[in-house]
Amino acid sequence: MNNLNWMIERDSMGDWRKVQEDVNRIFNAAFPRWGEREEGLRKGSWTPQVDIFEGPNTIVLEADLPGVRAEDFRLSIENFVLTLQGERRLEKEAKGEQYHRVERQYGTFVRSFTLPTTVQVEQVAAEFRDGVLRISLPKREEVKARQIEVTVRGAQAQAAVGSK
Repeated sequence: MNNLNWMIERDSMGDWRKVQEDVNRIFNAAFPRWGEREEGLRKGSWTPQVDIFEGPNTIVLEADLPGVRAEDFRLSIENFVLTLQGERRLEKEAKGEQYHRVERQYGTFVRSFTLPTTVQVEQVAAEFRDGVLRISLPKREEVKARQIEVTVRGAQAQAAVGSK
């Protein structure tokens, strides 16, 4: 028998606490909370999915906002932080409806993005079509890539002229 076994310190209550936390997590995920509105549906927040890509003159942000109306969200820029916030609501058609399954998420959302200082914030444009918000963030003229002509002087210039 190994004499070191009795020296291992165990927190038997800690083991039971972990089991209790695991059971609570499983139970809370499986069953909605009682007494909440929307027939026991949990009302929380969801996060719209976003794509960000860059072209030579603009940075573009596209956010998926399915089921959200234009009046249910707002877009703002302050101190080079772009903020999109709003709410997607569960719309009930009739009083007698009984949902058997709701997998889409509803509730409030907030997404904030720190913009690079190369963006012309006064020229930002946004378009909302078919549940997709497209935000165009134009780059400042001075940061756009451009070709620079190099003038050759000195010994290299004389060699280039002499070789012609």
